[in-house]
Amino acid sequence: MDATITPPKDDPWGVVNMIGQSAPVDCSKPYDTSTLAGKTILITGGASGFGAAFARHWARYGAHLIIGDVNDQAGEALIAELRSSSSTGSTPNQVFVYQHCDVTSWTDQLALFKTAISASPTRSLQAVVAGAGIVENSTGPAGSVFDEPRDFDAADPAQPPPPPPLRVLAVNLTGVMYTTHLALHYLSRKSTPSSSSSQSQKDHDRHILLISSIAGLSPLPGQTEYTTSKHAVMGLFRSIRGTAWSRNGVRVNALTPYFVETPIIPAAGKLLLAGAAKADLEDVVDAATRLMADEGVKGRALCIGPKMGVVDEGVEGEAGQGHTGKEWGWGGPGVRVVEGTGVEGERKQAVWEVYGHDYERVESWVWRFLAIVNVMREVNGWTGFVKDMLGICFGRRG
Repeated sequence: MDATITPPKDDPWGVVNMIGQSAPVDCSKPYDTSTLAGKTILITGGASGFGAAFARHWARYGAHLIIGDVNDQAGEALIAELRSSSSTGSTPNQVFVYQHCDVTSWTDQLALFKTAISASPTRSLQAVVAGAGIVENSTGPAGSVFDEPRDFDAADPAQPPPPPPLRVLAVNLTGVMYTTHLALHYLSRKSTPSSSSSQSQKDHDRHILLISSIAGLSPLPGQTEYTTSKHAVMGLFRSIRGTAWSRNGVRVNALTPYFVETPIIPAAGKLLLAGAAKADLEDVVDAATRLMADEGVKGRALCIGPKMGVVDEGVEGEAGQGHTGKEWGWGGPGVRVVEGTGVEGERKQAVWEVYGHDYERVESWVWRFLAIVNVMREVNGWTGFVKDMLGICFGRRG
């Protein structure tokens, strides 16, 4: 691909313009959380971990939360907590509902979505978070059956192994695909007219937030099935963000958190991370809230990692290009990632853009392809016209 030839940004055939992808997210700028008020948000896997943290945070801003999970005790406790906090807050009429939902069951997920629609004050959904996820249970040094060869039948070495238990793929991928499919259907439905004009305006936003992982960007040894599933979620994100907005008016964004202290990390993983930097749950919540609240963000993915020192240099550089100094990561145009502390002008940042420029990178090829298609369409049009005229003149029968 010739990366030096790129169609102009205002080209109507430009892929970024076609899909409505927004500009890169500037994570250093504030965002308006008032847009969360009155939104009905469905969260799968919302009884603990990221989902529960999102629910607690968004409830403070007036959102209605519908939680689905298999951990009924934790889910009911969370709803009781949210209702108790809401009754003493500024928005006592908020809706909080928990329903048992195994995301690998289409019937369970369909029932959850129907419950959400029924419970919503506008009889509609404004956002869906595909948050349910599990990791592989470690049974040996390598953890995964794909990483640790075993003799399944010592008495008969020729005996083939049993099929692998693909529970992680079922939850992390099949479950997410079910959630996304249902979200596209129900998010596209119009709401019941509200007496509140402000609510009607907010109700226009539709959003799917996919939860991947750092394992969706890089390999995670010992967690092959988990890594595979999270790479697949990023594949889903990178594909569907190109059609969901243009066809359904639904924003699609994604999160790829680094290791965070949540119940999903197995004990072995926590031992390996002992003493190492981890991402903060508060930063994951902040990144998710930015994507949920900023209704102009479409087709972007944010990676959340340990806080790093950055310096805003005020230089317009090319994304991904290095700057001088002790830089070791990508900070975006005019941003230098630095090591250590005490650097003049340094600030801390934990949230970064990833996979933001996919469509710009393929734009040249797609632009040329579309140009060729248009030329051929025009040629075929004239050819067909000539053939039709000849047929008319010489009595050809259709």
